[in-house]
Amino acid sequence: MDEELSTVFKALGHSIRRQILDILKQSPRTTGELDEYFPEVTRYAIMKHLKILEEGNLVVVRREGKFKRNFLNAVPLQEMHKRWVGKYMQSTASSLLNLRSAVKQKGEIDKMSEFRIEQEIFIDAPRAEVFKALTDNVEDWWEFRIAPKGITSHLSLEPVPGGQFIEKWDENDGAIWGNVYFVNAPEEIRLFGHLGMQGAVNSAYTYRLLEKEGGTLLQLSHTASGVILEQWEQEHSKGWEYLLGTLLKNYVENKVE
Repeated sequence: MDEELSTVFKALGHSIRRQILDILKQSPRTTGELDEYFPEVTRYAIMKHLKILEEGNLVVVRREGKFKRNFLNAVPLQEMHKRWVGKYMQSTASSLLNLRSAVKQKGEIDKMSEFRIEQEIFIDAPRAEVFKALTDNVEDWWEFRIAPKGITSHLSLEPVPGGQFIEKWDENDGAIWGNVYFVNAPEEIRLFGHLGMQGAVNSAYTYRLLEKEGGTLLQLSHTASGVILEQWEQEHSKGWEYLLGTLLKNYVENKVE
């Protein structure tokens, strides 16, 4: 344990490596994408920093064709917290460690896993109208809810950096579907949030809107990493197809007409 934690401390010992973890907390990035955040540093230096983070088990790398995508692994940080902070606070272990322990006790895999969903939907409507439907009018077509059964809830999405995609069903009760961290209206908006997944999961999703043939090509990219159940990728893929390809498309096209 001490040897493992030593590599974690080493990995956290440089400001650039800590900044890289902050970036990956928002969503996975390729090495090239991370390099763009540090114009004053060479690509070789960024690769060395990533190698040290990988050795400390703080970053998990997945190869996608000729690219390598880097994912945050928060479990070592939670273990540090549990050893030096948690026990002095006399609190229960975090959800990450509880879930990790439960998985190990059941004899299942004790590994980070990930999925990536890419979808395209053509909508016969101007790009500005589609962007408005995705954001300001999300309440009108987004069918899924987290609220307890039988309780009416309302959705809102504020399309500004720091804005929230939130569901409220009482003054003090609700759930956050996502947090906005990038907006370039009406072309692109990026969010991170669990989207119904529970436990040790990092999830981020992006909408890109391209003008095409008098309408809009909506591109969805959804990545998730962590302790992921096998059926989640298929469930979310079908869910996105229904939300965007049926509900959103019908809502926007019928409204424009």
